Amino acid sequence: MRKIGIVDTTFARYDMGSAAEDELLKMGTGFKIIRRTVPGVKDLPVAAKKLIDEEGCEIVIALGMPGPKPIDKQCAHEASQGLIIAQLMTNTHIIEVFVHEDEAKDEKELAWLADRRAREHAQNAYYLLFNPKKLRRMAGTGQRQGFEDAGPLNVSGGMRH
Repeated sequence: MRKIGIVDTTFARYDMGSAAEDELLKMGTGFKIIRRTVPGVKDLPVAAKKLIDEEGCEIVIALGMPGPKPIDKQCAHEASQGLIIAQLMTNTHIIEVFVHEDEAKDEKELAWLADRRAREHAQNAYYLLFNPKKLRRMAGTGQRQGFEDAGPLNVSGGMRH
C-alpha cells in the first residue's frame, strides 16, 4: 500500500494537518496516511525526511503557519530551504504548505486560507502519486493554492519561437 506523510506543527493556529488528511480521505483509497506533529516550521524538514526514510512515505505534505514578524519570515525561509534539501536527499516530493499569518485581513480569513491551501495541496500530493496527467493538463493555467487562481495569460498571437 502506498504511503502519504503529513507533518504539521503546534505553532500553527489552525489544524492544517487534519484538513489535509480529510481531503486525502475524500479523494480515494489505496494509500495509508502517516501523520506526525512537530513544534515549529524548522522541525518540518527532519520530520518529513524521517517519514520518507523510516516510514516509506512516497510523498510528504509539510504544513506550517509562520507568524508575521521578520524573525518568523526568516525561520520560514530556513525551513523551506531545509525541505528542499530533504527532497534532494531523498529524491521524494515534499509539498511545502505554509500560510503566513499576515496573508489574511483577519482571523476568519486566515482560517479559511489555511484550510483551503491545505486541502488544495493535499489534492496536488494525491495527483502527483495517482494521476500526474491531471497536473499536466493544468500546466500554464495559473493555479494558486488558497486564494483564487490567477488564470492563464491571454496573449494574442500565441507563443513566439
